[in-house]
Amino acid sequence: MRRFALGMMTSAALMAGLASQVQASSKDYSKSTKTDLVTKIMGNKSYQVYSSLKLEEVTKKVKTKTKEKKKYTVKKKVAVKKKSKKGKTKYKTVKQVKYKWVTKTAYKNVKKKEWKFGKKLTASADFRYAHVQSKSYKVKGGKRYYYIYVNGRPVGYVNEKAFALSKANVVSQVSLVNNPSDSVGFNAEDAINYVTDQHGSLVDNDSVKISCKSAKLNISDTGYVSSRKAGTAVLTFKYGKAKATSKLTVRGDAKEGISSADVTPVKTDLPEIQTWSASDGASLSSSSTITSKDAVSSSHKYWATDMSGNAKGADIETIFYHPAVLSAPGSSNLEAKVSSAVQGIDFYDNDLVTSNLDLGQADNREARGHMVYYNMRGVKKYKWQLIPSKILSFNTWLSYIKNIKVSPYMKLGHGQSVGSTKKYVYVLANWNRSNNWSNSQELIRVKKSTMEIDKIWTFKVWNGSAKYPRIFLNADVIDDNTLIALFHNASKHRYEYWKITRSGDSFKAKEVGATGSDLISNSTEVQGFVWDSAYDVYYIAFNDYLFKIGAGLDGGTEAGKLLNYYKFDTGREFEGLGSYKGELYVNLNHPTETLKVDHITK
Repeated sequence: MRRFALGMMTSAALMAGLASQVQASSKDYSKSTKTDLVTKIMGNKSYQVYSSLKLEEVTKKVKTKTKEKKKYTVKKKVAVKKKSKKGKTKYKTVKQVKYKWVTKTAYKNVKKKEWKFGKKLTASADFRYAHVQSKSYKVKGGKRYYYIYVNGRPVGYVNEKAFALSKANVVSQVSLVNNPSDSVGFNAEDAINYVTDQHGSLVDNDSVKISCKSAKLNISDTGYVSSRKAGTAVLTFKYGKAKATSKLTVRGDAKEGISSADVTPVKTDLPEIQTWSASDGASLSSSSTITSKDAVSSSHKYWATDMSGNAKGADIETIFYHPAVLSAPGSSNLEAKVSSAVQGIDFYDNDLVTSNLDLGQADNREARGHMVYYNMRGVKKYKWQLIPSKILSFNTWLSYIKNIKVSPYMKLGHGQSVGSTKKYVYVLANWNRSNNWSNSQELIRVKKSTMEIDKIWTFKVWNGSAKYPRIFLNADVIDDNTLIALFHNASKHRYEYWKITRSGDSFKAKEVGATGSDLISNSTEVQGFVWDSAYDVYYIAFNDYLFKIGAGLDGGTEAGKLLNYYKFDTGREFEGLGSYKGELYVNLNHPTETLKVDHITK
């Protein structure tokens, strides 16, 4: 729940203030000033990154000048009092002693302390889309130089001007469906990409002051904006000198999203199929968690038994082991920690995107985490596990880093409704413990170029009325205007497939198929859902079961018909499915790896 007492100083801000006082009063700048481990947001300006920064004792020839009093003699004519017979004054020459100051220049060896930078590593621009952290800095010439960790690896020192100082980055537009039955509303914090303090450190969202200017809408003490009536508002986000605004609109049509679930489900002749529980799977898989120094060096390959009993109905084989972590050791809070626990994946061409949530967070109503983008052209199957360590040479490591982007800390829901297109990633951020409530569903669009949120919509899907809502925990993106969503109607023991189409900011929903079965009899949660456009089929994953269902979207298959299923013995849960141009991919955790499905029978 949002803490809206915004005048309170956070512990991070307090520690930063104390550290500043220590720095100001201390004369020994050779030592690092330690702070809490914080996330740093890189700015648009690029600065040199150095391997080290030390205050070293050096010997230098110093020019010195001294003044001394020097005696000298001058001759002077002095008048004699006696005059000559002719009346003339007589003179005599005498010697007179005088003194003058003379400056002498000399050179001597003097020992003094000077700042010395280490090796030039790279420009900070190379880390623009990486996960950057720091827990110490040094002061040189009145300027702070922070020691940074990049995607978990200790790197070096950079001028704090490389960071985004006192910046607020928020979604410019939020469009909410008119939903008279929404009991929660929109959490304004969801619109925040990041807010930083004066040193470029990420500020906790709860510390950001959010205000709402509107004739019809208002923001609650807990930071939620109701969508029960139409209206527009300007949300202002402020922390210190950082400030940004977002335009929020609640659309006018209260009937938007009301549809009919009238498709006759296709019956199946499935026997009773059960699988192990998620808790059993987690217990089994946790023992195989690896560290960066204990990387897997061989591929996994698993064969599946299909519906007809064929022991080689399909196989999956590792194509990529994910980095062990992408954050520095000691990253205790969730904003700082980029977990290796992947909940969902998607492919588009050579782009792989993942939703990464720390263990246990997926069940949280406000579940947040990070999205990670990988350019698979640059992927090395095994070595990318080592990204957080210093085992890789710096140049090799840097070449990998340039093919990764880490999003800001953002809302993900339970993380398995992920889809992507050429320019965007989409996340349907629903709560997997909502028990099919009638509240709105939040669709988040992320730009691949920056991995920052650029638009948020909400929509609703009701079968006739709010009494029969359809909350989708799994969905796949067809294009920038269309997604296919999966709904388990447990009371009627069937799966429904819905096509949701966006026109401008409005959404329409239509049921496009149904399967008359629970597929798994012990009500195990779906672990992945995807539409394979090349073969016009859906794949639905449960732990290590994979079901193939006719989609009927292109007329190539019968919508909702069970075509086959495949039982793998991995001992681990599937965590997300992805498909692109006929290729199918699955994800497993502990260790986190993406595998390609092959030799799949009809």
